[in-house]
Amino acid sequence: MSKPAILTVDDDPGVSRAIARDLRRRYGDRFRVLRAPSGEEALEALREVKLRGEPLAVMIADYRMPAMNGVQFLEAAMDLFPLARRVLLTAYADTGAAIDAINVVDVDHYLLKPWSPPEEKLYPVLDMLLELWETAPDPGAAETRIVGHRWSAPSFAVREFLARNLVPYRWIAADEPEGAQLLEAAGVTAADVPLVITADGKVLLAPTETELAERVGLRTSPAADFYDVAVIGAGPAGLGAAVYAASEGLRTVLVERSATGGQAGQSSRIENYLGFPDGVSGAQLTERARRQAARFGTEILSATEVVALDAAGAGRVLRFGGGASIGAHTVVLATGVSYRRLTGANLDSFAGAGVFYGSASFEAAGCRGDDVYIVGGANSAAQAAVFFSRYASRVHLLVRGADLTHSTSHYLIQQIEAVPTIEVHPYTEVAAGDGEKHLQQLTLRDNRTGEPTTVDASWLFVFIGAEPQTQWLDGVVARDGRGFVLTGPDLPEAGSRSARWPLVRAPYHLETSVPGVFAAGDVRAESVKRVASAVGEGAMAITLVHRYLEAQ
Repeated sequence: MSKPAILTVDDDPGVSRAIARDLRRRYGDRFRVLRAPSGEEALEALREVKLRGEPLAVMIADYRMPAMNGVQFLEAAMDLFPLARRVLLTAYADTGAAIDAINVVDVDHYLLKPWSPPEEKLYPVLDMLLELWETAPDPGAAETRIVGHRWSAPSFAVREFLARNLVPYRWIAADEPEGAQLLEAAGVTAADVPLVITADGKVLLAPTETELAERVGLRTSPAADFYDVAVIGAGPAGLGAAVYAASEGLRTVLVERSATGGQAGQSSRIENYLGFPDGVSGAQLTERARRQAARFGTEILSATEVVALDAAGAGRVLRFGGGASIGAHTVVLATGVSYRRLTGANLDSFAGAGVFYGSASFEAAGCRGDDVYIVGGANSAAQAAVFFSRYASRVHLLVRGADLTHSTSHYLIQQIEAVPTIEVHPYTEVAAGDGEKHLQQLTLRDNRTGEPTTVDASWLFVFIGAEPQTQWLDGVVARDGRGFVLTGPDLPEAGSRSARWPLVRAPYHLETSVPGVFAAGDVRAESVKRVASAVGEGAMAITLVHRYLEAQ
């Protein structure tokens, strides 16, 4: 296969030659550098690259081009090469438009002209983007196929698991000719879906997450019996703890029951995280953190649920759902929280078939031209509203209060106000759902008057509440009345059902009622529910782990 390509598009011949020269100087030994004078000619070049089956790593497009500007070109080019990294080349006066483009076409970065010296202003950006592209899975090299029904909850569960674990797959509807052929070849019917065919030709019928993880190359079993640190939960707090623990030489295992990233990993765009002035998607941030943890030597277990924690002398034992167990000197609880389920009539029956908890961003293309309803008044719901507005005819944001000001960041409120197709419905709750096989109608209720309203709706995304999944810690680790883990100075308030602090010394700030077991991030009582604070607590937990180990 020929070398992967880097494409530049600029109608200014001088600029076009200059950036191609700088790119060839740095990357010419590994990449082909292509250049085009217009968006239309660049798209034609991309079609030829696609037909030849050649890879494309990065596209760099100038913002100010006649006929088709850089944003329009990148949006069109995404259909041909969705995994290629996208860069907008702008003048200083156009930075506002460049930032807007990040939300419109998920631009990875924008570069200001002039970029001299390239060693400071060009190469560091391209180095980062090329590294991300090179480490991303290649769907052409290993394709997993899923055959299922559009409104099937089990089919949705398989797609969600693969998407959140960044495993490339191709979705094939069971009623399409190709889907019918694959079902016949596997000896099953459309009633038996989801059918999963892995890249090596293995057939899985309605697989569990563990079976699916093992077949697509994710690790589900520990390589050792004992570790210095066992981190439970691979959201921002858990990833932060894993990175700092492994980088400091501690034998570290990171256990995640579903997918790395937690709720933050489902965010379409995080714009208030330090060090990312242009924003970053939750998936991108998660993937970088996961790779960073793995590079330092963290062992990452996926689709592995911890069901019990025992104190055994100086060690701590974690028991898994499949019956296996591991030991560790210390444990970091970073299991985060889950979105609360809606209690309206019939809504549970449509979970995965029109009612989705979290963003399910891979469903966005299916929403094109439809109305989308989103429940929630915090940042996650607001980010989802902006994201789905690119596809939906109209986005209805349902909030229980008077407006978004109480729990939504100001920058997101401004973005929502700037999108005419987003409508905020205050004092509104979902009372019921109805439909045949999938959601087709919603009953909304004014929580002041109780007055109901029925609307046609096939898409409902829920971002409400924060429920810690800590029932498995009952009787072992002290928790508050809502299930959040108590730590440090809050431990004297522990209820009688949980063990109080057993040692003479005071507990460390993030230490739970079991010495050597720490809690970080959203699962901890009174924590700040933000990505930055979760990462910080994960790092702080490892500092306290060192202090605990030194005292043993």
